[in-house]
Amino acid sequence: MQIKNEQILTLIPARMQATRLPGKPMLEIEGKPMIWHVWQQAVRAELGPVCVATDSAEIAAYITDSGGRAILTDPALPSGSDRIYQALQHSQEFADTEMVINLQGDLPELDPALLHKLAEILAEHRWDLTTLVAPMSVAEAQKPQVVKAVISFPEGIEKTGRALYFSRAAVPDGKADFYHHIGLYGWRVSALKKFVSLPPSPLEQSEKLEQLRALEAGMSIGVGVVDNAPGGVDTQEDLDAVRERWTQSA
Repeated sequence: MQIKNEQILTLIPARMQATRLPGKPMLEIEGKPMIWHVWQQAVRAELGPVCVATDSAEIAAYITDSGGRAILTDPALPSGSDRIYQALQHSQEFADTEMVINLQGDLPELDPALLHKLAEILAEHRWDLTTLVAPMSVAEAQKPQVVKAVISFPEGIEKTGRALYFSRAAVPDGKADFYHHIGLYGWRVSALKKFVSLPPSPLEQSEKLEQLRALEAGMSIGVGVVDNAPGGVDTQEDLDAVRERWTQSA
């Protein structure tokens, strides 16, 4: 299903106080801040409007000076989902938006095609929110920093799956495949409004994964499978690896 421009908004939440890598959005890769690279990949998708939702005047000014759009949000917000919802509430321009993509600001190597995949699943109108996964090795599944998704494919592997659970543990057990969860979400704004109104759920607090709040609230999460997961930047080691890859490919 082809998604027309202006039907879906991409919002990129970005905050400066990342616990493991402070100031992460403005750390440079090839002479440009990481948030600039993520914003550029979203713009290249040509899916619709793109906007950065941030608690930082520095980030907002940089994106605006680069020709983009940015909305300042409350620094005290607890999650990216809260940040994109507040950005929607603070912008008259996006008041009538019905579908929004939450693109994490630490995916500088994002393939813009992934945003289209996410939007196509969201446009099926049978999910409250959508996300993506990629196959992963047994060795990668042992890493707690890599989130695993447990998915049911009632219509076969080529169709959209339904998320059953997310974990930092190596699940599911047995011979089933492991899937690496990619931190991208497509939301129906009505579902996002419900989600941010709910308190953190017990499983969310246990696993430190906010998508579990949606599952515990009975929300449906559609899952698309792609070939590879883009490398996220959570630590200095991750950042060094991205810089090295970009240097080698230059």
